[in-house]
Amino acid sequence: MKKRTGPPGKGGIVYSTELGRMCPACGQPLTYCVCRQARAPVGNGNVRVGRETKGRKGKGVTVIAGVPLGQAELQALATHLKKRCGSGGTLKDGVIEIQGDHRDLVVEELQKRGWSVKRSGG
Repeated sequence: MKKRTGPPGKGGIVYSTELGRMCPACGQPLTYCVCRQARAPVGNGNVRVGRETKGRKGKGVTVIAGVPLGQAELQALATHLKKRCGSGGTLKDGVIEIQGDHRDLVVEELQKRGWSVKRSGG
């Protein structure tokens, strides 16, 4: 099943049951989209570093959001931070999650790269 949305005459495929979500601009699946990977996410200029335990059975993770990088660069940064902290983690929807409480180390590392970093939460 394919679902079309958008203005009349333009109608691009945005979802396919075979391939999942599709990019309306280039028509490729989002995982293979070339036009979105070229654009960096727009934020307010502040990188937020916090700690969350929600949905993790009390286990805390360091959450880094608002990094102004594309998907490939964000993945490389996540890998570097995981190695620097000596723990595991993941990249979900443009947010880096590192297992454990490493806020001080992450803030220091991101400030070395020249970003404006703020600690969020408690």
